[in-house]
Amino acid sequence: MNSKKLKRNKVILHWTLFAVLSLLMCAILIGIDAFFIEPNWIKVRTIRLSENPKLRFVHLTDIHHIKHSSLFPKAVETINRLSPDFVCFTGDLTGSPEENADDFKDALAILTKLKAPVYGVPGNHDYWAKIDFNEVSHALKSTGGSWLVDSKTETVDGKVIIFGVAKINEYLPEPEPGKINILLCHYPVIVESLGERKFDLILAGHTHGGQVRIPFFGPIIFPYNTGKYDYGLFNTKNGPLYVSCGLGYFYINVRFNCRPEIILFEL
Repeated sequence: MNSKKLKRNKVILHWTLFAVLSLLMCAILIGIDAFFIEPNWIKVRTIRLSENPKLRFVHLTDIHHIKHSSLFPKAVETINRLSPDFVCFTGDLTGSPEENADDFKDALAILTKLKAPVYGVPGNHDYWAKIDFNEVSHALKSTGGSWLVDSKTETVDGKVIIFGVAKINEYLPEPEPGKINILLCHYPVIVESLGERKFDLILAGHTHGGQVRIPFFGPIIFPYNTGKYDYGLFNTKNGPLYVSCGLGYFYINVRFNCRPEIILFEL
């Protein structure tokens, strides 16, 4: 083998090793971020929907609380510092049926530390885990809010009507003229069932934003009742829809390009 060919082969080998080591390092860094950094790094996102906002409220969803986890208490502290007029919760307080009752009790105790009225609807995991809706209702009432299972309520000042849809197609709320109408539902696909009804804001969760979002591609996978509304703010014929990626996780505690979030709305 002549010296030129040998030298060329060495260069190719060096660049190949460099590429492999670079890819390996990137994979390690992504793994550290996805498993150890992002899952515990709460993002506060502010969305202004009015030039002269009269309301400041928080959207919280998909907590999936497990006892001894510090994420939910940290979120509650953050929300209290924001001093919102109220908090909207769109389901999945705890996790799966096999999780013990201590998770649920602990979640309620943390939830009642919110220093603003909490209005909430159940998610699919709340049904699967068979949590006591009466206890949730009592906890939310203690904050000045309401547990809205296919029902509606009015804020203390009478300016805002908050609707809660638990079962799609079984309860179709009618917005009230002269009021600010906010619709809560765990499932984003609710907007495909509302006909011509229009709300000032529709809030949903359920998708977790996919938890892992590939840049320029999006989520690898997301659950049923999502439709095309995987994450973020969508302008629909029924009004603005915001789908939050939530706070907790499902199946595996991993997040990439999709940090846990709290959303502060100004409306």
